[in-house]
Amino acid sequence: MISEPSRYCTVELQALPSRIGQVRRIVSAHLRHWQLDALIDHATLGVTELLTNVHRHAQPDKTCTVEVELLLDRLTVSVRDNDPRIPDVADPCATSDEFATSGRGLAIIAAMSESWGARPHGDSGKVVWFTLQAPAPAVVPPLRDRVVHGATTVGPFADLPLEPVPFGLPNEPMRTPAAARPALTH
Repeated sequence: MISEPSRYCTVELQALPSRIGQVRRIVSAHLRHWQLDALIDHATLGVTELLTNVHRHAQPDKTCTVEVELLLDRLTVSVRDNDPRIPDVADPCATSDEFATSGRGLAIIAAMSESWGARPHGDSGKVVWFTLQAPAPAVVPPLRDRVVHGATTVGPFADLPLEPVPFGLPNEPMRTPAAARPALTH
């Protein structure tokens, strides 16, 4: 049984430097909306590296699609482009020059993600992706703590008996506004 629905976002773009920052902001906004603030730094770093690779290496054009999907506890970020050449996934950390200032994008992806890879897409394209472990969702308070007092005479709940539920902890006396006022002045 799936307890959380899938969340999905897609952006089509030309992988130009001016667009990469815009996509980072879009990804950040979606992750905030999905309450995944803890993943923003890694997800935006990863999408930046993948889009930079499309900008530098993809042929015949820089058209690509970024997809972000949360399914259960796994966030998958992928970039699809029109270049069928698959990057070398055997050892992204292997480099001939330890002082190189470029060419480390996939090593960064490998280091910061839970998993990553590349696969062909159709006859003339590929998808490079990575996953991040999503944090556990916040604990939902028990139903009793979410009861709202009120009464209704119409609708599906009109026939249900209402039993009062005190605010606060079960062993704590109910406070009236007058009793709570002195505590607020200290």
